[in-house]
Amino acid sequence: MGYTVSQRRIALHGRTVAAKLYVSGKGKDTAVFCHGFNGSGDDFRREAARLAAAGYNACTFDFCGGSVREAKSGFSTRQMTLGSEEEDLAAVVRFLTEEGVARKGRILVVGGSQGGLVAARFAEHGKDIGALALLYPALCIPDDWRRAFPSDEDVPQSHTLWGMEIGREYFLAARKIDVFSELGHFAGPVFIAHGDRDEVVPFSYGERAAKLYKSAEFVLFHGEGHGFSPQGSEKFAQLLEAFMERAFPR
Repeated sequence: MGYTVSQRRIALHGRTVAAKLYVSGKGKDTAVFCHGFNGSGDDFRREAARLAAAGYNACTFDFCGGSVREAKSGFSTRQMTLGSEEEDLAAVVRFLTEEGVARKGRILVVGGSQGGLVAARFAEHGKDIGALALLYPALCIPDDWRRAFPSDEDVPQSHTLWGMEIGREYFLAARKIDVFSELGHFAGPVFIAHGDRDEVVPFSYGERAAKLYKSAEFVLFHGEGHGFSPQGSEKFAQLLEAFMERAFPR
């Protein structure tokens, strides 16, 4: 089935979210992909193209200040927070519904790593969201930074992680998040995929999260780490397409 790909730019509070739309000729069920820390929307281009070829719409986008490769948003990596990324996601969802690319209640939000934490938190109050898929979601982020910086006074003005400089506000806000008291109220179907060799985010976080939701499926990928192999990525893409079919029966 054919589909078109186009670039869009979404203005938000003095910054700009760069998005890529994969629009099929059938229906308005739409997947929105949230990349991980220091990643980009194109990290999910294969999954987006696969869903578009199957007759769905899809959207990938770059979080403002979410990567050292992202330089067109007018937002620095030191300004980025989990909250600013949630704002970016909200702006994308709003744009898609206003443009008629997506229908309220028929939107799947997919988040990988840090994008998984952002997507999961957004789904708790994102009324337009119908389903949620998380790929090795970094639900450990608040715990990690509470260990690294036990008090607000310990938080530096900036800190560099994986070649990306993050500002003080990111850590101050992240430390205050109680993930497992926040999550689990989303009533739609949830799919969580995690590798059993993930050395960045223990898969126990994904397992625990799955138990909170009314309807959740947890799949453990044997031999996979934080970032799947080509074989693992292909399996995830297949399972994601099947999950979207179940979530939004036609």
